[in-house]
Amino acid sequence: MTHYHNRIVVKVGTSTLTNEKGLSDFQAFDKLACVLSDIQNRGYEVILVSSGAIAVGMHKLGMKTKPDSMRLKQAAAAVGQCRIMFLYDKFFGDYDKTIGQILLNAEDIEKEDKKENLINTFNALLEMNVIPVVNENDSVSYSEIESEERLFGDNDMLSAVVAVLCQASKLIILSDIEGLYDKDPRLFADARLISRIEHIDESLYQAAGSAGSRRGTGGMKTKLQAATLAVNQGIETVITNGKHPERIYDIVEGKEVGTKFIGKM
Repeated sequence: MTHYHNRIVVKVGTSTLTNEKGLSDFQAFDKLACVLSDIQNRGYEVILVSSGAIAVGMHKLGMKTKPDSMRLKQAAAAVGQCRIMFLYDKFFGDYDKTIGQILLNAEDIEKEDKKENLINTFNALLEMNVIPVVNENDSVSYSEIESEERLFGDNDMLSAVVAVLCQASKLIILSDIEGLYDKDPRLFADARLISRIEHIDESLYQAAGSAGSRRGTGGMKTKLQAATLAVNQGIETVITNGKHPERIYDIVEGKEVGTKFIGKM
């Protein structure tokens, strides 16, 4: 598979974009927009895959707890998408950048004609120096919200799919912890960060468990699944803490940050 050496996909999760109260974290939006804008100024093509629509929509609608019914989840997603894109447009605009929204369903990836159109859209936006902001179309894609083993898994898998589609050279997954540990760091004080992984096997999935945050739905397992898909297509993948987006500078320079999965050639 041929890769664009300067094309990177960055995935940001709900836990990064919201604070402990579940409200939008404006500083997080600003810092992320600043770093990605600067990265683009350095000659990289940037694609952002963003979660957070349901969580942000819940707050906008005054929901105190996550809704159980599908129609309310989809309503929250519809409202949340508007809010998230407004925030991205504002903060990226502060750095003189233009963004464009792409909402995906599973069939957009599975049907060959739709997939080709999608790839053409990404390439056209990137050629015009637009930063595509990608999310799953939660307001209509009920199967992905409902299923426990969803196709995209809180956009972790979606980010890997996008990286493969767009022939990116790097996938950066911003999480709520530093990377993949040999055991759950919330339960074991002696948990050790695994800084470099050249082969993904069952022992890594056992170590991953379900480490995630209560505001997001994608745990470490889905991130490991995403890394597996990406590296098998030769795409280097890094998992690191989303509260420190400035580490993306080090990642593109090849420095050791978080957990790096080596892409298979």
